[in-house]
Amino acid sequence: MTTLTDDTLPTTPRAMRDEMLVFVVMALLLAAVPFTGVYPFFVMQALCFALLACAFNLLVGYGGLLSFGHAMFLGTAGYCSAHALKVWALPPELGILVGVAAAFVLSIVTGYISIRRQGIYFSMITLALSQLLYFIYLQAPFTHGEDGIQGIPQGHMFGVFDLSKPTVLYYVVLVGFLAGFLLIFRIINSPFGEVLKSIRENEQRAISLGYRTDQYKFLAFILSGTLAGFAGALKVFVAQNASLTDVHWSMSGEVVLMTLVGGLGTIFGPVIGAFVIIAMQQYLAGFGQWVTVIQGGIFVICVLTFRRGVIGEIAHYFRRSL
Repeated sequence: MTTLTDDTLPTTPRAMRDEMLVFVVMALLLAAVPFTGVYPFFVMQALCFALLACAFNLLVGYGGLLSFGHAMFLGTAGYCSAHALKVWALPPELGILVGVAAAFVLSIVTGYISIRRQGIYFSMITLALSQLLYFIYLQAPFTHGEDGIQGIPQGHMFGVFDLSKPTVLYYVVLVGFLAGFLLIFRIINSPFGEVLKSIRENEQRAISLGYRTDQYKFLAFILSGTLAGFAGALKVFVAQNASLTDVHWSMSGEVVLMTLVGGLGTIFGPVIGAFVIIAMQQYLAGFGQWVTVIQGGIFVICVLTFRRGVIGEIAHYFRRSL
């Protein structure tokens, strides 16, 4: 992949201020959700997928590497966290660490295999690896096959916060999302992130400047996969189950859709895209399988009319970095 927009704005102090201002507004709005009467499960689920989409956007939007297998990190972390919580009876914080560690190891292995290829070959390898893991989890005893791991205990985080209380769980998930989002924001605006953007724009020129691009892409893949695993570990507490749905190729497709609808290569685009897609799944559930058709129609409309995505178009119109 090459450049994502025709007029990518450079990172400047003004751009940083704009982004931090939007972040503060977003954090305040999300913190106020429990007082608005909005269904908390919907927002918690959307936050988990928003973090997953942001992790995916770090790889494709800023590194130019299109992965069709990010569901394997989400599902692997979910299964490992669920097993640690239910079978090993670990506290929530250690259960999350187990899931994140599993995603970290998996990203190293899969990244080492796939990062040597470029373009569609890289995408197809990630898809193949994801499907390989899907069938492994289908047969593995600890995942319970198609039934998945059900009835996962939520417990008390740090022995203090009772996650069985919806409000407490919501703020724990919110803090996890904001922490992951800020980490991604810092990565994007670091010297590493700037090199990553240069690789996206023109890898050969970056190589001519002396950068070992494969190492930068490999590290970006690991960071993206690990953060996607963090989203999967948080999702376990929200859904209280881990199933094959989170490892299936269609989940990877949904993440791509979320990122494109919100705005590829934008910081806040994946968040908006995740909320749009999850809202459609939540409030259009009465249409059954037609929800997928509706999502496809919205995707076509976005591609034809909002080439930069929702946030991308807004940022382009106001000449702001979002």
